[in-house]
Amino acid sequence: MPRSARASRRRGTAGFTLIEVVIALAVIAVALAAIGSVIATTVRGARSIDTKLMLIETARAIETALPDRETFKPGNFSGEMSGHRWRVDVLPFTFTNVDPRLPTPWVPLTVVVRIQSPNGPVLQVNTVRLRRREGG
Repeated sequence: MPRSARASRRRGTAGFTLIEVVIALAVIAVALAAIGSVIATTVRGARSIDTKLMLIETARAIETALPDRETFKPGNFSGEMSGHRWRVDVLPFTFTNVDPRLPTPWVPLTVVVRIQSPNGPVLQVNTVRLRRREGG
């Protein structure tokens, strides 16, 4: 076969067909979609963690600012801190398996701290705080 015929045949078979290009683009599109999905999930998770940390820090600040044992009484109060709305409910602690007539210098109180972030999520922290019994 003459040299010019071999060269022209190579030129005709060299390169990619349209089908191969379309398949390669489809594979790349699927890979980019998967990567985009992973990035979106990571961003949502980071925002969620950031919101949760802000709620926890606000709850700690509110609990730290609660009145001392001597002035701590049942009731509720609320406010706003750094854009987070909060409410504290102080309730009598209800418990079973303990006789309430037993003499003790302490009265347990349930403290419910509820914080709502500006973009919606809510954190509720329930705890117990002891208060000296009046006249005790």
